Amino acid sequence: MKKRNLSAKRKIHNFYLEKLENPKIKKIYSKFEQNLGKYKSDKFAIAVSGGADSMALAFLAKYHSIKKNLNYHYFTVDHKLRSSSTKEAVQTKQSLKKFGINCEILTWKKDKKFTNLQAKAREKRYELIFQKCLKNKVYLALTAHQKNDLYENFFIRLLRGSGLKGLSSFEKNKKKINKKFNVFLLRPLLNIYKKDLLYITRNTFDFNIKDPSNNNDEFLRIKVRKLIDQLKNYGLTFEKFQITLENLNKSNKALEFYVNKNIEKNTKFLNRKKSIIINEFFFNKPEEVVFRSLSELINNLGNKDGYTRGKKILNLINNIKNNKNYKKNTLSGCIFEKVNKSIIISREI
Repeated sequence: MKKRNLSAKRKIHNFYLEKLENPKIKKIYSKFEQNLGKYKSDKFAIAVSGGADSMALAFLAKYHSIKKNLNYHYFTVDHKLRSSSTKEAVQTKQSLKKFGINCEILTWKKDKKFTNLQAKAREKRYELIFQKCLKNKVYLALTAHQKNDLYENFFIRLLRGSGLKGLSSFEKNKKKINKKFNVFLLRPLLNIYKKDLLYITRNTFDFNIKDPSNNNDEFLRIKVRKLIDQLKNYGLTFEKFQITLENLNKSNKALEFYVNKNIEKNTKFLNRKKSIIINEFFFNKPEEVVFRSLSELINNLGNKDGYTRGKKILNLINNIKNNKNYKKNTLSGCIFEKVNKSIIISREI
């Protein structure tokens, strides 16, 4: 390595070491390191949006890679949703480069119009990142979701009528969101507050992209964010809210225990797991257990990434239980057929 490059590398390493002398940054980093400790991997990918949270994640990840001698890959997506998106992606890349981080820009090329553009853009962002992950043999992609996101998502799902599982599932640190890619999302900042991440960004890179949609009241998330601020005046605290989430999570785990028991005792895989046979006792459990059990089976066997809408599953259950002449129908890439007293689920070809 040339002397100039060696000197630049040493300077960058010293920058991170000096920043970790700050007690507050060191404390936040310790949480981050502990959250990653359970995942035995020498490669990680970082999704960087350029926002304050993701820039803090980039800082923490870079120090972690230096300390542990790990290999990190950084990606930012030019989503083309705003006229300034390309400029912002380039600014993010250039800013990170100053601190020894090589960030690759991935561009989403829309070939048609979508009704739910925000959701489709999020889906495509992950697809682009996952494709690059697999190319680099990386199976864990880190995102900057933090504690405030947890509470905002709770209220968003509450307003949309989510059940117990939906209200507590966001607490999972590791999640697979796309069946086509053997890549898991990791959220190592879920127990860290946004204000702490803002502190890191201001006192390290001192750069972040300001998303104008964060001030747009037309978006539900912004309305919920303001609602939470108002509820603070009536005594809502993050500490109290955390207790509520923990209680919901305990209840959810109890239900999952009985769902797993129902699947284990009353179903059987056939044809190298291409079909499932359900016996008559499967449907004799409490309604929520039956609903979740069937939802899991459809998700495992079907061809969709997300879970099937609850209303469709409930209609199917009622049809199977109450229609004496029930024979056959399809849902989410699965075929349901009644044979004697059992139901056979097979994947649509």
